[in-house]
Amino acid sequence: MEGDGFPKQRHILHSSYSNSLMRKWNSTNTNIDSTHLMYPIFLQEDDNGSTEIKSMPGVRRYGINKLIEDLKPLVTKGLKSVLLFGVIDSLPKDQTGTHADSPENPVMRAVPLLRKEFPDLVIACDVCLCPYTDHGHCGILDKVGLLKNKESIRRIAQIALAYASAGCHIVAPSDMMDGRIGAIKELLVTAGLGSRVAVLSYAAKFSSSFYGPFRDAAKSAPAFGDRKAYQLPPASAGLAARAAARDVEEGCDMLMVKPGLAYLDIIHQTKLAHPEYPLFAYQVSGEYAMLYHAAKAGCLELKSALRETLTSFRRAGADCIISYYTPQVLEWIEAGSWNE
Repeated sequence: MEGDGFPKQRHILHSSYSNSLMRKWNSTNTNIDSTHLMYPIFLQEDDNGSTEIKSMPGVRRYGINKLIEDLKPLVTKGLKSVLLFGVIDSLPKDQTGTHADSPENPVMRAVPLLRKEFPDLVIACDVCLCPYTDHGHCGILDKVGLLKNKESIRRIAQIALAYASAGCHIVAPSDMMDGRIGAIKELLVTAGLGSRVAVLSYAAKFSSSFYGPFRDAAKSAPAFGDRKAYQLPPASAGLAARAAARDVEEGCDMLMVKPGLAYLDIIHQTKLAHPEYPLFAYQVSGEYAMLYHAAKAGCLELKSALRETLTSFRRAGADCIISYYTPQVLEWIEAGSWNE
């Protein structure tokens, strides 16, 4: 038989996945339900406003009242967690990001209301200075524009404590300053919140070209220079491993890799190194826009491509995926068409 072009019996694979149940048996645990999704949300100052973000069609900045209205059907569909980003317009920006944690900050005002309206919803707050500083960088700068790490992590920790005190369940520092996890944990413990508020570390956050639409959405583009001195070089798996190990050593509760699709190897590497820690993958704004525009141009079918992409995150080791497509995926899951 082999000489007639037939494979050896042990090389016959089609029989292993000839029907849907067998295909599931031969697949790793890559299922996607509401527990595997976190919805990133931009909050603006106008409580009743809602502004579409041009570079991210279908994604909006929400005022608090509009957000609560639009979240209700998503929570009914199974939404379990959100990641909040504040965006300010009328509030002034300054060198130290005063309004990152002021009472007027939209995140500070939204968290207690969300806790009251959706008591089972897990609320994470992004912690960074860039949307609130006049220079648009993620830390405190000296007179010549260089980062002052000690002052930066002190300020980042203050903001994290403010969000935790407002009632969030998770603080997620995205600044990539050295030592910020330890500084945050120390303040949380001192305030009696160390056992109640988790720290999700943006451990392996790369200096990426896929952040463009986000900077438009959050109005957080740097006024000068770039962030290559503190975000990771795209080619460095070694620095990603060291960053994750550092943040684990300092006491983080969860780890993140950002972006997702171009860094599947880093997701896998991080999960192998730290299997006992929940791992998040962030499907960032550029990834969202890439899929959106490709689908709109007829280059691919959105649901199929999105399912394949999210599955790749899960296969690589992600336990939760932060995605702007979360509302759409929840609709497909509820309708029973997600896995068709």
